[in-house]
Amino acid sequence: MTLLLTVASLAVVTAIGFWSFRRTRTPRDFFIAGQGVGLWATAMATMAAAFSGFVFLGGPGLTYQMGVGSLAIVLPVGFTAGLLCWSVARRLRLLAEVREVFTIPDAIACRFESRPTTALTILAVVVGTIGYLGAQFLALAILLQSLFDTRQLLGPWSLSVALLAGLAIVVLYSVLGGMVAGIYTDMVQGILMLVAALLVFSRALWVSGGPEAMVESISRSEQFRGFFDPMGSGQSVTVLGFFLVFGIGVLGQPHMLHKFYMMKDPQQLRWMPMILGGSQALCLLIWVGLGLAVPALVAQGRLAPLVLADEAAPRFLLEFGPPALTGLVVAAVLAAIMSTADSFLNIGSAALVRDLPRLFGKNGSQRLVHARWATLGIALAAAGLALTYGDLVALMGTFAFGTLGAALAPVFALGLNWKRVTATAATASIATGLTASLSLEMVRRLSPSGTLAEIGLAAGALPSAVALVTSLSVLMIVSWLTGGNKRSEIAGDVLAVMES
Repeated sequence: MTLLLTVASLAVVTAIGFWSFRRTRTPRDFFIAGQGVGLWATAMATMAAAFSGFVFLGGPGLTYQMGVGSLAIVLPVGFTAGLLCWSVARRLRLLAEVREVFTIPDAIACRFESRPTTALTILAVVVGTIGYLGAQFLALAILLQSLFDTRQLLGPWSLSVALLAGLAIVVLYSVLGGMVAGIYTDMVQGILMLVAALLVFSRALWVSGGPEAMVESISRSEQFRGFFDPMGSGQSVTVLGFFLVFGIGVLGQPHMLHKFYMMKDPQQLRWMPMILGGSQALCLLIWVGLGLAVPALVAQGRLAPLVLADEAAPRFLLEFGPPALTGLVVAAVLAAIMSTADSFLNIGSAALVRDLPRLFGKNGSQRLVHARWATLGIALAAAGLALTYGDLVALMGTFAFGTLGAALAPVFALGLNWKRVTATAATASIATGLTASLSLEMVRRLSPSGTLAEIGLAAGALPSAVALVTSLSVLMIVSWLTGGNKRSEIAGDVLAVMES
């Protein structure tokens, strides 16, 4: 049953990809789905793109490893939908009314009219895309490896083979249809994710004996000592870093911001926070449910301790999930991964084949063909990163999400709302956020302690959180130093959008 539902799900989305191939005739279709998408489809597509293997696999694994402190990642969902829609989304969509805006770098180019600023934005999008895709491919490989038990057959090559199989499916789907395929399937996939989250949450409560039994079992276990401390088993600075990165960094996520270009009617954005935030909250039940149920079952002696924390969700499904539920969840996880991967593959390809040539005043006549080849190249780079990263899915996702947030969130949050922000300030901020995030992550991974303590920062400090604070500070300081009254330096139509 599990295999049947999984294959059926893959067959449906692949068929939609082929169908979308025939409807994708122009770059406008490929990159922004013809700009004719309604409220519900946009909201569900945004949710499906935002919630990926990171939530369905990485979340329970991270909670198993560090306790309830991991939930600091999901707490901001209570306000991020409103923050995203009211501070950035409306202006992006209105900007698409007055300019030919298909991508995130397009918006930066319109606002600042600066080649260095736009170039750094393109670089940030490509780097973040590869990192986030790597997390999706890693999650998909772990899922396939766990469900089909390929270790016995393939040994050390198991993860690599599973990753390549998942890569082939995702690339075929994305290369064929672009954003047309994404929009027409994301709403269905989003609904599937919601149903699966609710069913798994209910199953987790029932199997583990309910909330009281879960808490009691975990509290009595020596293995999970400190699990329910406010900061979990992680350091307070780590937990606070999670909250900052996922609370503010959401404003710099191109796979979410890009969806707003596709809306048919920008007036419908006033309803978006309710639909987007509500669907996100329901989806996160799978993180909370499995994040508590799996350690409870281990503490009760009903589930063997996990060797790999990222296998929390697959192990629960294999040992406690009915075949039909397991198949549904696998299909939902595939939907989550493919929605996010499709968004990032198309965003990354657009940055390379559209934004980069335009930066140098060139317009290729075969952009759609080039976009599909660029999609393949980005996917292969992400797969290579997934095989070499060697850490939890959630931590890899945090790094990618944080890098995009540090580089782009300050510029979008303030640059589209504060006229004093200059091109110089935006350039300095993006360069600082991108460089700091990548450099600090490298220092952390090369450090003997696996922390930033060797360079004088708190041991639990998140590289992306430090980079975000630094980037925001640079933007504000440089804006005050170089700003003044900059209304005259902003194009009239863009200024009208900012003041609307």
